[in-house]
Amino acid sequence: MTTARPAPPTALRGVSVSGVRLEGVDVARALALLGMMATHVGGIADQVDWSDPGTWAAVAHGRSSSLFAVLAGVSIGLTSGRTSPPGPPRIGRVRGRLAIRALVVVAVGLLLMALQTPVYVILPTYGVLFLLAIPVLRVRARWLLVLAAVCAVLSPVVALGIVPLYADAGMWEVQLGLVYPVVTFLAYVLVGLAVARVGLEARRTQVVLLASGAVVAALAYIVGNAVAPVPADAGFAFPGVPYAGEGSTAAEATAQLFLSPRDHSSSIVDVVGTAGVAVAVIALCTLVFDGRGEVVRRIGYPLAAVGSMPLTVYAGHLVVLAALPTYPDSAAAWGWFALGSIVFAMLWRRFLGRGPLERVTARLTRLVPDPR
Repeated sequence: MTTARPAPPTALRGVSVSGVRLEGVDVARALALLGMMATHVGGIADQVDWSDPGTWAAVAHGRSSSLFAVLAGVSIGLTSGRTSPPGPPRIGRVRGRLAIRALVVVAVGLLLMALQTPVYVILPTYGVLFLLAIPVLRVRARWLLVLAAVCAVLSPVVALGIVPLYADAGMWEVQLGLVYPVVTFLAYVLVGLAVARVGLEARRTQVVLLASGAVVAALAYIVGNAVAPVPADAGFAFPGVPYAGEGSTAAEATAQLFLSPRDHSSSIVDVVGTAGVAVAVIALCTLVFDGRGEVVRRIGYPLAAVGSMPLTVYAGHLVVLAALPTYPDSAAAWGWFALGSIVFAMLWRRFLGRGPLERVTARLTRLVPDPR
């Protein structure tokens, strides 16, 4: 087994469980953050058309938020014992700290929603997912994947079932359960937790995860595009909700419900495909950036800095959006947001260590007493 190279002391502060910080996970988290920024301000297409390179940036739709959610599960796993979660009484402290993290994330999310930017804020759902992960912290990886599969199967049914509840909903309501359906995103968190439990530090495991994630995603999208191709009028579809397209037959509507490859469709294919992509990205990042020497670590440092303070960077870009006189929506705007995030994160991490919101969260979690 190959272990990750020790990180600088500032990067290690706050790691509550034995084991060094995985820079590759931070890099993957940065990719998720920058991808979500692209969907917010990048002016990218709604759907990918592989025959048109100008639409390729649309891969960020759906896959960035799912990568972010899978990484939430990975983070929970890394801070709760990695491959060996503790038993009582230590697991009680881990659960208490995770509950506090969840409440902080929900609170920050609600404050960001109050800014009224035209962005669907993922943080309230993110915090709820932390709470839902508390009962399964000691569940083995194979059973976590079984639970994730159950969530994936239920995902389209639940997403369709809750639509009537939002018939007259405003921006606030749709962000609290419709755009980011809890059952759908719980599948991602469970997958991420399983990834952490199998031992992400091992080189062989990284290769297996990379290959399996890529194969699963490819098979899911091949099946989806063959059986339930995205409708031509999918631009009218609401994110997080199944969509059959105008004039669809009952068979076509059923296929779209369960097997649509459309991003944010909440179908089984969408959940499995995006989860596979997320696992492959995480495995690739850890394979490239962990345990590869000082040169590689320095190359990855700008992105790792962003990924080490996800709550701060995510909240910061929405605060900036709210402060701007006009809403930006172009590749150039995304470039400035990405550059600003990287420069800020590098300087803050270099001189101050942990991000500001991460530091506040860590102090609050320390209110949970040590059971020993």
